[in-house]
Amino acid sequence: MRFADFFTEDKPVPAFSQAITTHNEQLIEKFNPQQSPKKLLFERADFIDEVLRSCWQHFFKDSPDVNSLIATGGYGRRELFPHSDIDIAILLKQAPNSQLQQALSNFNNFLWDIGLKPGLSVRTVEECITEAEKDQTIMTSLMEMRLICGNESLASALEQALKNDQLWPSEDFFMAKMDEQKKRYAKFHDTAYNLEPNIKEGPGGLRDLQIISWVFKHHYHSKTLRELIKYQFISDEEYQELINARDVLWRLRFALHSLTNRPEDRLLFDYQRDLAERFGFINARQQSDVEQFMQFFFKTVVKIEQLNEMLLQLFSERFIKQNQVRKVIPITAEFSAINGYLQVNHDDVFNDNPLTLLEIFLLQQQMPSIKGIRASTIRLIRKSLHLIDDDFRQNPQANRLFLSFFRQPKGLTHQLRLMNRYGILAAYLPCFANIVARMQYDLFHIYTVDQHTLFLIRNLRRFALDKHNNELPFCNNIFMLIAKPELLYLAGFFHDIAKGKGGDHSVLGEIITADFCKQHNIPDSDAKLITWLVRNHLLMSITAQKKDISDPQVIHDFARRAGSIKNLNYLYLLTVADIRATNPSLWNSWKDSLLKDLYIATHSALHRGLDNPVDLTEILTRNQKEALNELHCLGLSEERVYQCWQYLDEEDYFIRYSPDEIAWHTMAIATSSPEEFPLVLLRPQNQRGSVEIFIYGPNKKSLFSICTATLDSLGLTILDARIITTENQHILNSFQILEQSGEAIKDISREIEIASILRQNLLENKIPEQTGFHRLSRQARYFPIKTRLSFLPDTSERFTVLEVITTDQAGLLTLIGQTFRKFNLHIHDAKITTIGSRVEDVFYLTDDSAQPIKDEETLNQLKDYLYNTLENKQTD
Repeated sequence: MRFADFFTEDKPVPAFSQAITTHNEQLIEKFNPQQSPKKLLFERADFIDEVLRSCWQHFFKDSPDVNSLIATGGYGRRELFPHSDIDIAILLKQAPNSQLQQALSNFNNFLWDIGLKPGLSVRTVEECITEAEKDQTIMTSLMEMRLICGNESLASALEQALKNDQLWPSEDFFMAKMDEQKKRYAKFHDTAYNLEPNIKEGPGGLRDLQIISWVFKHHYHSKTLRELIKYQFISDEEYQELINARDVLWRLRFALHSLTNRPEDRLLFDYQRDLAERFGFINARQQSDVEQFMQFFFKTVVKIEQLNEMLLQLFSERFIKQNQVRKVIPITAEFSAINGYLQVNHDDVFNDNPLTLLEIFLLQQQMPSIKGIRASTIRLIRKSLHLIDDDFRQNPQANRLFLSFFRQPKGLTHQLRLMNRYGILAAYLPCFANIVARMQYDLFHIYTVDQHTLFLIRNLRRFALDKHNNELPFCNNIFMLIAKPELLYLAGFFHDIAKGKGGDHSVLGEIITADFCKQHNIPDSDAKLITWLVRNHLLMSITAQKKDISDPQVIHDFARRAGSIKNLNYLYLLTVADIRATNPSLWNSWKDSLLKDLYIATHSALHRGLDNPVDLTEILTRNQKEALNELHCLGLSEERVYQCWQYLDEEDYFIRYSPDEIAWHTMAIATSSPEEFPLVLLRPQNQRGSVEIFIYGPNKKSLFSICTATLDSLGLTILDARIITTENQHILNSFQILEQSGEAIKDISREIEIASILRQNLLENKIPEQTGFHRLSRQARYFPIKTRLSFLPDTSERFTVLEVITTDQAGLLTLIGQTFRKFNLHIHDAKITTIGSRVEDVFYLTDDSAQPIKDEETLNQLKDYLYNTLENKQTD
């Protein structure tokens, strides 16, 4: 193909564009996901070279050899994916005159017109050196330079100038790259193990490989990574491991570009299923094709992380710290510390005594002065994992060593992370190997199971540290009551150990944990607590978020299952740490307050004694008395208070609401006339950290639907709903809400807007159209939650309790409310729980006679109708 001929045509832009498109399509047709795309990358780079040469000859025909056109960055390496940026630089012999400036502008514009989207810089050699000296990223890009066409001597001069060791001394360049990597990791919370990883920028991604390449190329002025072998940084086997991992990421990136028709580097949900199919994964009994595919990706990332750490540390030891005085401190017969880093005393340490594979990490934990493990020893650890066999696992001394990690006063999280990274945990505990790199497609666990587990333990450790006391002081106080923190850590370590095994992971996890405790000779009383925590690690969050914790019977039942204040303390801390490790966006003041309230009420019940449950009359009388005192202080007469209370169901109202809430409601009703009904009032910040909306007025069956639709249209999240119908047929309704961001409403104009619009809609009996504030999330479209409806037992026998599990979507509560209205059902209470894109709502219902629904046919009709309504909504 002669691109120069295109310029003789009337419309060269379409000709070039079509040629580029056709070539891309041909490359994509050649691509095989099972083979390295290296040849295809080079082929595209060579093709673009030809395009640029022809353009260069055309736009600079008067002086094509005066200046230079060079490829930089990934294009300079000839790693050009279907939609990679075309990074180029034009080297000028001297400052451009007006004629050259026009030619440069025409050249750049033409490249954009034909769809190349160049990243173009125009500088003299001196300017390039000046900019490279100021910015290591420019230095890095120019290090990859490759002449495309033009003045060879100009390009050669720049290449030689870049090799000047004084421009960026190796130590300075290395430290700049380490800082760059640290900041890049921080953007991804120091983990690649989330639901939608970035295969280029995330930890363990392509950028980690490039960092290795840049550091070594800069120091040695080398051309390829194979020279790592020449300089004895890695073995042939490790080099092949590095190249294989790189090829996996190259295959993934090529496939992503092909699939999305753009420079996409994120493994979004939208593409994971298609990619899993392209890479040959199929659904299995216990693991879907997508989960297998993502586990394949994450295990590749682990290898790159290991090699990145080892090689960069080797470089640091060999060249950055070579001038340091070599300070060797004997630690044990097997290990010494060299300038603060642990190293084996000889290469057969692990072969001679495999238990030292655990001891080296324990030494780090016990000696805060130790900075890490030397790279050569990391290499030995990776090579020695086969020594951790069944005999090793059954060795009582190995068992004692492993338990010792959990009993140390500090360093647990860091050592567990290192042991996971180097494969020690998976080798020692095959049950842990099952959760390594395992995704959880529930859309609220955003990390792999192993990473979530380690984040949970980190959270537990923070409860023990004074420097984190300001985060959750209540948890820190409870932690001080824990007699054996290691039992809490072990429960956290095993709480999700059975994920992916099928069945109830809490039940299966209890069995696995019991086996571990038995093998590790943990005393029966301690083992009983650990296994109980694993079995019940979801109990407290489910109780707090799905049940009415103002109901004394709910508290009594939960206290009975907790069994003791000791168990409650452990369970509370485990629950908080678990939620906070699941997804940073899930934790808010509402959940904090719910769990704290449940803890306090249960603690009181256990302290009082399960055989001496609190009397409902006692609660009712106390709440009335405290509210009455508060109202009296506000100037409201006792007579007026009782007028407001006369039609209330005392057991329903005075037990479910706190004295503070009762006083607020009563004052609002007492100081308003019927003409002002319905009352719609907001209290911006209550004791649970949410915003309470209080509504009072004549009963309307559509009230719930109007309220939920209005709040949804205003972009608000409903956390809780309580609906009480008085004997004179008025509705006393309260919603706990937050902004979608999880924050309370802080702007008074926003409060006024919410109250005004809600009241107007109630007056007009208007259910507003949905505005899409809660559109079905992108993730949920690809991994929808199957709708499940079930009727739960009600210990009070006053309500029909319906649980709805489905995918969050616009107008969901409105649809549910309209369904209840169709069946002439009244909502007395609603527990609204949205976790990621998963909805788990519980509704307390009665019929027109305020009785639970007994008729099985009606219940079945309700379930069928609501199921079809919600499933049809998901497919809209």
